[in-house]
Amino acid sequence: MSQEQPKREDFQEEAITYGDVFNVQGDLKTKPIAPVDAATMQKVESHLLGKNPKGGVAAAMQSAAMKNERDGVVGHNDINITATGASVKETDAPGRQVISESVGEQMVEQFSKKAPLTSSSPVQDMGIGGGGITIGEALEATVLTAGKKPVEWSDAAAIQAAEVRATGRTNIVPGGVAAAAQSAATLNARITKEEDKTKLADILADATSKLPSDRAATRRDAEGVTGAEMRNDPNLTTHTGGVSAAVAAAARLNQMISN
Repeated sequence: MSQEQPKREDFQEEAITYGDVFNVQGDLKTKPIAPVDAATMQKVESHLLGKNPKGGVAAAMQSAAMKNERDGVVGHNDINITATGASVKETDAPGRQVISESVGEQMVEQFSKKAPLTSSSPVQDMGIGGGGITIGEALEATVLTAGKKPVEWSDAAAIQAAEVRATGRTNIVPGGVAAAAQSAATLNARITKEEDKTKLADILADATSKLPSDRAATRRDAEGVTGAEMRNDPNLTTHTGGVSAAVAAAARLNQMISN
């Protein structure tokens, strides 16, 4: 008796799904990210933004779709969302433009572009003259010291702790910097080539625009972020120049300024 060949659907549990990469619900959560889906989002994103940002929705979908196709869990022409299921919308808000990206009619990322500032000095723009260096600015500073580091679970945990302290919320902001970091860590864990992994710079370059609110970093913030990074590191250590180090440096500078 001949043995029945396994169907592609039998391997879907090994595929990178939308739920692995984005905070989505329903049937979309278990659907593999397919090549045509990624191409559709790239086209829509590029049309409105003029480019596909590193670490953005289209880039994450492309990485996942390429791996799924290499692993044979999807075909090159497979589609799991309709042509209208990928959208990027721009909304005007006071002093900024809000960009919302959706997949399957579910928002997966939201960020904003600040309007040009004309009345403040560069020092005030960095937070030194307006109450200190903020947590969001500390996250962005990580790009300079550890931007090429692939995002790991310890980084995602530290970024989540920083977001919670900056916003005062106990839950992850949909489409925010912590959500992006968690998606990157999940995706990176399945990628073998270092050059294909999402880096901290891809996630944190515009961290302040992805925080609905922000405030000056304190010593207690630094302790909380450091603890989160250590608890999620296999060696119970922090990365030199990483997320917790940047928040700690900001807290120290803020304390010096206030004294």
